[in-house]
Amino acid sequence: MATNGMNLECRMYEAKYPEVDHAVMIQVKSMADSGAYVSLLEYNNIEGMILFSELSRRRIRSISSLIKVGRIEPVMVLRVDKEKGYIDLSKRRVSEEDIQGCEERFNKSKLVHSIMRHVAETLKLDLEDLYIHVGWPLYRKYGHAFEAFKLIVTDPDSVLDSLTREVKEIGPDGQEVTKLVPAITDEVKDSLVKNIRRRMTPQPLKIRADIEMKCFQFDGVLHIKEAMRKAEAAGNADCPVKIKLVAPPAYVLNTQTLDKEQGIAILNNAIEACTKEIERHKGKLTVKEAARAVSEREDKLLAEHMAKLGRENEEISGDEDSEEEEDTGMGDVDLENSRTGITDLLFVNFSGWLKQLHVLWGSELIAIEPEFMGGGTLTIPKV
Repeated sequence: MATNGMNLECRMYEAKYPEVDHAVMIQVKSMADSGAYVSLLEYNNIEGMILFSELSRRRIRSISSLIKVGRIEPVMVLRVDKEKGYIDLSKRRVSEEDIQGCEERFNKSKLVHSIMRHVAETLKLDLEDLYIHVGWPLYRKYGHAFEAFKLIVTDPDSVLDSLTREVKEIGPDGQEVTKLVPAITDEVKDSLVKNIRRRMTPQPLKIRADIEMKCFQFDGVLHIKEAMRKAEAAGNADCPVKIKLVAPPAYVLNTQTLDKEQGIAILNNAIEACTKEIERHKGKLTVKEAARAVSEREDKLLAEHMAKLGRENEEISGDEDSEEEEDTGMGDVDLENSRTGITDLLFVNFSGWLKQLHVLWGSELIAIEPEFMGGGTLTIPKV
């Protein structure tokens, strides 16, 4: 393997250009009058273009909301002109399935590329030469070099010793002969194994379930909190369960584990414990999305959604400092007596989070602070 003229720039795959109708990972570099110029991250940052007409299937109201400089995302390859180097891409034609597959492949390829580049830089090797003799043969044999690297963690010899390359030598008779020799030296092999073992430690999976939980009984918030505690108690040290409020009545349960099946089972147990507790107080729990492994993208979208709701709640809190401060609850509150004249009970129908309510009962003004969440009917005994 060549060790002179270190070059650390190289594509991740053997093909110089992507295939048409394949999803690729890009980063937006600049905006033009008719489209956006992007770099194909898996192909040594060669340039491609997304026309604005290929951004969305819907009517485009704001370009900036659909594409931004610096953003990294999967797109579909429409056309490739290898002679001129033109690559046309589309964002609107890439499906959710394509996005997930592209993200999974890119994350694996990025890790492989990082290890290969570090070895090349450390040993002053040409990165493309290292790919030619190690990386791309492993892609061909194992489908993805990442799968080969996982095997190298426990049995490096069975993977790396099978790699060979041809060298030409002059034989005793003066004729040129071709010989098969190991593809890499012991020094390169040791460096690869060391870096692969350091970087390929098992990564915990994120498991998530989405639920809705309501309780319209008195002290409903306390019952919901107790149900949340029951859910978290279903976890263990290896697979802890956390439940978070998204926006009433939506909640998410999360856990991290190396064992996907175990994580899903524990979240299902947590949902069952939560359901039993809330139903004991005549509440209701509905599973909106069952426990499943989620990608970084889904996790990021949830975080962005929760941050957005947080900002909206802050704006609403600011509005509460108005002249109508006594009506602190979110949403409409409807007061009505159970029957005309003197009554024993007062029914209060409300929605949202009811922090405080002032009720005019006869000639008295009664202040009630129930801290209800989710909406429902509050029954107030006659004072």
